[in-house]
Amino acid sequence: MEKVIVTLRTNAADDEWAESLRGPVAQQLLALGLPGLAINVRDADVRDSMMTLTVLDPPVQALVSLWTQQYYGDQVLMALELLGHHAELVAAYLVTESAPLPPPVTPSGERTPGLANMALLRRPADMDEPTWLARWHGNHTPVAIATQSTFTYVQNYVVRALTENAPVLNAIVEEHFPIESVHSLHAFFGAADDADLQSRMEQMVASTAAFGANVNIDAVPTSRYLYRSPFQAEQP
Repeated sequence: MEKVIVTLRTNAADDEWAESLRGPVAQQLLALGLPGLAINVRDADVRDSMMTLTVLDPPVQALVSLWTQQYYGDQVLMALELLGHHAELVAAYLVTESAPLPPPVTPSGERTPGLANMALLRRPADMDEPTWLARWHGNHTPVAIATQSTFTYVQNYVVRALTENAPVLNAIVEEHFPIESVHSLHAFFGAADDADLQSRMEQMVASTAAFGANVNIDAVPTSRYLYRSPFQAEQP
């Protein structure tokens, strides 16, 4: 089983666009027979998140996760053709998935509770890959879990881009937070008070800076919709 993440970039992402992705587009993707499908879309529930960071122009407005037997097979090719009709720029990445905190399995098409924050990471040019991975996976993972209110933490390491002219990305991280995190730093970090918030933020900044994830990143607030889990024989 392989995982492909597709980024959709557009300046025309309104509620109607988000609803189309969640509905008709999702059903068309399911009809391809993909073993797994999840859609993360920046919709009305999370669009105004205070944790938004944007490097790419036009910005990423949705990410589609496809699980498949062959990243180079017809299912992925047809999915990319379909998604290409719904965004100005579409890029696909083959990833390896690590899940220190796996996401909840929800009934097909229902919104996963909370804020699903998607971080697009780029490895600093002056840092070799083994060092970057060791600092990200080995050192940062426990800090991220301990200092934030995450109940899902999935690390997608980018093996390579699958589409021409795809922006360079080295990882796509998915973290789920309570929905209150959209407007509250205290909720985002799970802080008891201002002093606790300051401490947690300082720890996070120091940890992310060690592997360059404090700069040059996109943080895309999304709602997550799971349509088919590759890890379950049947959706509830």
